[in-house]
Amino acid sequence: MAAESSVESLQGEVTCPVCLEYFTEPVSLECGHNFCRACISQCWERSARDITCPQCRETMQQRNLRPNRQLANVVEITKRLSLQAAKGTGGEGVCGEHQEALKLFCEEDQTPICVVCDRSRAHRAHTVVPIQEAGQEYKERIQAHLKTLREEREKLLGLKATGEGNSQEYLKQIQTERQKIVSEFQELRQFLEEQERLLLAQLEKLDEEIERIQNENVSKLSEQISHLSELISELEGKCQKPASEFLQDIRSTLSRCEKGKFQQPEEISPELEEQVSDFSQKTIVLLEILGKFKDTLPPALEMKRGGSLGTFRQANVTLDPDTAHPQLILSEDRKSVRWRDTRQQLSKKPERFDTAPCVLGCEGFTSGRHCWEVEVGAGGSWAVGVAKESVKRKGGISLSPDGGIWAVGQWEGQFQALISPVTPLPRAPSRIRVCLDCDRGQVTFIDAGDKAPIFTFPSGSVPGGRIRPWIWVWKGSRLSLCP
Repeated sequence: MAAESSVESLQGEVTCPVCLEYFTEPVSLECGHNFCRACISQCWERSARDITCPQCRETMQQRNLRPNRQLANVVEITKRLSLQAAKGTGGEGVCGEHQEALKLFCEEDQTPICVVCDRSRAHRAHTVVPIQEAGQEYKERIQAHLKTLREEREKLLGLKATGEGNSQEYLKQIQTERQKIVSEFQELRQFLEEQERLLLAQLEKLDEEIERIQNENVSKLSEQISHLSELISELEGKCQKPASEFLQDIRSTLSRCEKGKFQQPEEISPELEEQVSDFSQKTIVLLEILGKFKDTLPPALEMKRGGSLGTFRQANVTLDPDTAHPQLILSEDRKSVRWRDTRQQLSKKPERFDTAPCVLGCEGFTSGRHCWEVEVGAGGSWAVGVAKESVKRKGGISLSPDGGIWAVGQWEGQFQALISPVTPLPRAPSRIRVCLDCDRGQVTFIDAGDKAPIFTFPSGSVPGGRIRPWIWVWKGSRLSLCP
């Protein structure tokens, strides 16, 4: 502590009374006081008359500034002693500018400072506290933050552990289900393969038996045909002879005719017929089982297979006359629509299409899976699909998902999906099935004839809200909703 006090006293002796920092290029006046050369020069520049000492106010005759090299050396020695004292006492660091121990903390600048910084103009008006006191205060604040952060970390760790546990549990369940599915399908495959082998073996036996009977019958019939042909030729020749010669050995001839009568071939036995019938019944039952299994397939797989869409509800769609363009004519049952060259005088309702030749279905769907079929014919220009309830009705509209329409159509003989960019499709069928899955936000178009998929707007492409059937008709076209 004594060494520290001595260093502080020495620091006071080598501090300029003007700038309150270590002397820089110290000079001595006639009165014996010392200043930085720059500090005393600035003081004298402000005074146009007498030259005085800023410390004792003694008047000087001349502006004589004598360099004080000894004091400059003492300043350097003091700086080194201050640095050593700071290191020796385990100080908090050293000021980079003054090489003094950082013993104070400036509240305004939030930074440690030395005693020289405290006396400087930069920090003179600031609130300064001992660095140990500031350290204790900020440690308490940091400890409070640490407590909160540790609590948050523990919560997150708990959530992580819970999530990982749940995920592992779900993964185990999935693995168990996977093993069950693999095992069940393996058994199903084995069963089906065994049934296939059994049924094919039975078919092979039936085939062989029927073929045997057929071959035997053909052989017998061929033999009888040959015998009868010879007898017929002989009798025809005999009939051409004179009566005396013809009647010779007539008894033998008649006997041979009676023996040459046609014999019925062997028929398929009732037992064999029963076997064929039993086999047909087994086939029917097997096909029914497989049909029920196929009905449980997901729609995407079912459509890929070209099967029926039994999981979609058949919707009874009718056309809404309040939305029909004035040049579209609806049938009385509202199941058909065609183009008319002249414009009808209809009320200008806000829901009516006034530019695009469109019409909406009366029905709207917000959930579930629905399908309906449209007869489009073999030519003309048309489009079928679905549209949002809020689809634009007035002026030009975009026939694409951007305009709230998901459809396929034909224009000048080109069948295409109405999407940007337009996607060409194979030849248009005469009848199209529209399948709307509201829950998945998906629309699929299927050839109603061979059940082959035409085009699918993927899941999520159709937003939520009310969706209605939509038809676009141009000149020479007539579209009908199928029952």
